[in-house]
Amino acid sequence: MTREEKEIIVRDLSEKLAQNPFVYITDASDLTVATINKFRRLCFDRGIEYKVYKNTLIRKALDTLDADTSALDVALKGSSGILFEATTGNAPAKLLMDFRKAGVKKPVLKGAYIDSSIYLGDDQLDTLSKIKSKEELVGEIIGLLQSPAKNVISALQSGGNVLAGVLKTLSEREQ
Repeated sequence: MTREEKEIIVRDLSEKLAQNPFVYITDASDLTVATINKFRRLCFDRGIEYKVYKNTLIRKALDTLDADTSALDVALKGSSGILFEATTGNAPAKLLMDFRKAGVKKPVLKGAYIDSSIYLGDDQLDTLSKIKSKEELVGEIIGLLQSPAKNVISALQSGGNVLAGVLKTLSEREQ
């Protein structure tokens, strides 16, 4: 690979890292071709991009980001494939867990870069799968904001019926 080809790959990878705030670094070595093709198919079906890069090129691309990613150096050893996701932070973690349900122990999570936070090790996979997406958090906040208004409206509606009943009873007594 020539120096110019490496520069093009680093530039493209830097753009992908900048566009995708959720990046998972995995180790898929020792998988058979059929198994890795099955994994790539699952990634494609869920809209997650998976690509294998050299660790030195990943490091150079990470250095172009504004954040400190030096903690990911531990994850940049051995074979490295990157899962890119633009919208949902837990989607790659759920994909890895779903793929392993078939009895396959790999790909192993080596590290993840989630909105400037770094997670290292395969033991973080369960934690990452429980991270809520932006849409889920917005939905919960809207639900919380709407609940007091709904309570006031229902109290006024139920109280209005009671108040009207009391007024009707009082008006009938006076006659």
